[in-house]
Amino acid sequence: MSAGTAWIMLIAAGLIDVAWALSMKLSSGYTRPGWTAVSLIALGAFVWLLGRALTALPVGVAYAVWTGIGAAGTVLIGSM
Repeated sequence: MSAGTAWIMLIAAGLIDVAWALSMKLSSGYTRPGWTAVSLIALGAFVWLLGRALTALPVGVAYAVWTGIGAAGTVLIGSM
């Protein structure tokens, strides 16, 4: 995999992490089946994308970027 593809996957993983956090909140403690399904799908998707990105990127850099996207995005979406 090229570094460019890995970066795209990493950014996508960070954005899906934001969607996961939001859907987890909307699932109301996993009591709403639709949002629970969205949450679990998002979780699987971002873990898979992050794992693929780590095959071409250094773990320290990738984890910092992924965490930053997820944290900043969740704060922005959560404050709306």
